[in-house]
Amino acid sequence: MGPIAVVLDHTTAAALHNPKDPHNEAVAAFYVQASGGLGTLYAPVLSLTPGDSEQSGLLPYIHGLRFITIEPFDTEAALTAAALLHAGYSWADVHAIHAARPSADFPAGRFLLTLTPDLYERAGVQAVHPDQ
Repeated sequence: MGPIAVVLDHTTAAALHNPKDPHNEAVAAFYVQASGGLGTLYAPVLSLTPGDSEQSGLLPYIHGLRFITIEPFDTEAALTAAALLHAGYSWADVHAIHAARPSADFPAGRFLLTLTPDLYERAGVQAVHPDQ
C-alpha cells in the first residue's frame, strides 16, 4: 500500500496553524508523517480562504509548509461547489468535500481530516477526526 492521501479542511488547517489549539499536536502528527513520506497532505485553497478570515495568516502559513500541497479551485471544483452550496454546505466545506471525493487521480477518494466529521456524513467522503 502506498502513502495515504489526506485532505485538511479549514478546521484542521486552523488547528495546525494555532500551536495553542487542543488538536494541534494530533494534526501536526499527520504533517510529520507526510514529511517522512508516509502520506501526502492537501489543503483546498477555497477552504483556507474563509478560514483565513477567522484566523488571520492561515492561508499564507499553510501555503508556506513544504509538505502540504495547495489544491487549486478549478472549474470542476466550482461545479461541485455550486451543487453543495445549494445542499446547504458552507464555502469553507465545499472545496474540501470536492477534494476528498473519488476522482480520476484518486479513485478511492482521499481521507478528509476534520474536527467536525459529523458535518460530512452525507457528503460522500471518508471524514476522520485527527484524535481518532
